[in-house]
Parts: sequence; structure tokens; C-alpha cells
Amino acid sequence: MNNNILKNKIKLILISVLTLLTVLSSTIVIFVSEKQNYVILQTSKQNVANNEGNENSNKIDNPELNARIALIYDRASGRIIYEKNGNKQTPMASTTKILTSIVILENADLKETVTIGSKAAGTGGSRLGLKKNDKITVNDLLYGLMLRSGNDAAVALAIHVGGSIEGFADMMNKKAEELGLTNSHFVVPHGLDNEGHYTTAYELAKMADYALNIPKFKEIVSSKSATIYINGYPKAINNTNNLLGSVSGVYGVKTGFTNGAGRCLVSSCKRGELDIITVVIGANTNNQRTADTKELIEYAFNNFSLINIEEIIQDKFEQWKNINEGRIYVNKGIENGIKLYLEKPKKSVMAVRKDNIDKIDIEVNSLFYMEAPVAKDQVIGNLRVIINGEEIEVLEIRAIREVKKKEIEDYLQEFLNVLVLGTNAKNKIL
Repeated sequence: MNNNILKNKIKLILISVLTLLTVLSSTIVIFVSEKQNYVILQTSKQNVANNEGNENSNKIDNPELNARIALIYDRASGRIIYEKNGNKQTPMASTTKILTSIVILENADLKETVTIGSKAAGTGGSRLGLKKNDKITVNDLLYGLMLRSGNDAAVALAIHVGGSIEGFADMMNKKAEELGLTNSHFVVPHGLDNEGHYTTAYELAKMADYALNIPKFKEIVSSKSATIYINGYPKAINNTNNLLGSVSGVYGVKTGFTNGAGRCLVSSCKRGELDIITVVIGANTNNQRTADTKELIEYAFNNFSLINIEEIIQDKFEQWKNINEGRIYVNKGIENGIKLYLEKPKKSVMAVRKDNIDKIDIEVNSLFYMEAPVAKDQVIGNLRVIINGEEIEVLEIRAIREVKKKEIEDYLQEFLNVLVLGTNAKNKIL
């Protein structure tokens, strides 16, 4: 038999094999498509056994508050862990000065001297006591802004940096947009009631969280008192936030009051690894504002634990992958299988209510049949993090490397390999 005849026979056999493979692959598609996703739901209680409170099955009562709006924000995860009308638009009084401080700190030299104009000197409400032509540094104006809640200091800073109240409001709104604050709008730097000037408790917490990552801001708002200089003369000022030094772990942030907003207080508090921001808006009195904030703080630290959610996710994904990665079939691929990885969660730790720690579930959904080619980093499934029925995060499962589609030469080579193996085996028997 000459080489041409042999090649033609091989081609005929190969065509027959390919036809059979096509039929089989279609059958596989029909079979697998009925059960394409594999789901695993497993509690993660064993991963957080070191956290206190797992055994506590008693019902946890929510805080009883006077304020019309309230919220607790977990700084580690950026999540709301308690809220009462937390996404409702509202006036926010002098808590506005949190964003005012951010814009000043990012756009001004703290050592610069500001000469007070008539507009700042004539501003009403809570005041630092500035007069026209007074000279004071940006640094000392910031202390006057955040400790004494000086509206005159707010106007002086706004005009110094923004050129005008309107120009500074534009800067505030631009910064709010950068921070992703879609339910906030700013008209004035001090927070006096003004149509079109509003935020939400959640977005106010996000502003405070961002600001507290600026060392100078944190230094200012955590100070119970300070000495500033006006025209070279010292002036002692005290912080209007009476929780500093009286409630364990409190290190800021800002009080506020207008008729439209009511009594307001944004507070930051850290005990151990748990770091929170509380927001109270619309309390009737200063005492109720303080009591509500204390209630929120104690509720958070009595009932929440910080857990390593990334560790739980990775542990469960590895368990799932060990069982299921080898079951994923890539039809017509140079490799029949595929290697997987999971994208990193946005946050590695988060506060979880103690009675929900044994209700952390991981749900994995994945394709089990794929057609080649498969691209590197191609999404083939996802992992959902669910706590007490609430979806916390969805992470994508991707291919580690590319799986190329077989070409005719690859099929021919495979077939020839089979023939060679068969010939070798026959020769050994003979």
C-alpha cells in the first residue's frame, strides 16, 4: 500500500470520527444544558468559631431612638449595619462642614493667612467671632470651623478657596460627585437651611469616612479643645461634641443644628478592631441627640463582631473548586478541563451581627460545559455571599488561562497518536 492510499484512508477514517464527535458533542450539549449550574450552599459558622455570640440565639432588639433619621456605618466594609430612614434626603445643618473641611484640606495651604471680609464677618448663627479685617490662618479657621462650628469661619474659608460662596459650592458638588454621592447637593459651606442643600445619613457617613482618612481632619475633630490665633492673639476654643472623652472610643466628628435639620450629630467610635460612624439627624433636643448616639454606639459594639469575610469566601471557594473544577468540560478544546480563580472581594473584613454569624452562606454558580475557545480571564460563573438572606457581594469566577480550540491538525495528530499506540501494542503482542 503506497503513502497516498494510506493518507486517503486516514482522511476517510478521520472524517468519520469527526462526524461521530460532532453528533456526540451535540448530545452532550443537550444533556448538560439541563443541569448547567452547580450550586453549593454551606454555612460558614465553623470559620468564625472564635467570634463571641455564636451561641446566642436570643432576639436582638433594635435601638429605640428619638431622631427621625439615624444610621450606623461600618468603616471596614463601607456597609450600613443599621439605619432608620438612612437614605432619605434631608437638610444636615453644620454637619455640612465635614465636606467643607475636605475641600479646604485638599485645595489650600494651612499656613496661608486669610483676611476676613465683610461677608464672613456678617454671617449669623454659630460663630467663631471674626470681625472684618481680622487676620487668621487657614489652619486656625479649620479649628474654628469644626470645634466651634463657626459659620463665619466657613464663609471666610469658602471665599478664600472658591472665590465666592457659589464658586465654593461648585467645588463641594464636584467633590461629592467624585465620592459617588448621588443624593447630595450643596449650596452653602456652613449648612444653614437653604433650598437645594441636602444629603442623606448614608452619604454623610461616607463623607465622614473619607475625611477621617485625612490625618489633619482626624486630628482636628478628635480635639476637645484648641488654642487659635486671631491677629496674633490667642483664643481658646472647645469642641461642641460633648461625647469626646465621655464615651469610650469616640474620636469625632461634628454636631449641627438648624430648624430644618433639627439636632444632628455625626460620630466616629472605635473599640478593638470594630470602627463605626453613627449619624443622628432630626433629634428634638441636644440631650436626645446625645442619648440616641450613645444608643447606636452601644448597640453596635454589643451586637456586632468584625469577621474576616475574605477568609471565609476563599475557604468555601477552595472546597467547591476541589470537588467541581475537574467536572467542567471544554468541548473541542486542546485541553478538556479548565483552571479557575476567584476575584478578590472588595473588603476583607466586615461587621456582622452576632446572631447572623451562623447564617453566612456561600453560593457558587458555574458553567459545567463550555465550547472552546475559552479566553484567559473569561467569566465562567460567580460566587454570592449571603448573610441571613441578604446578598452582600457577588464575585466572578474566571479562567486562569486560555483554552484554545482544536484545529484539524490537532485532531489528525490525536488520531495518528492512537494509531501509533495501537501499532506498538500489536507489535508487543507479536
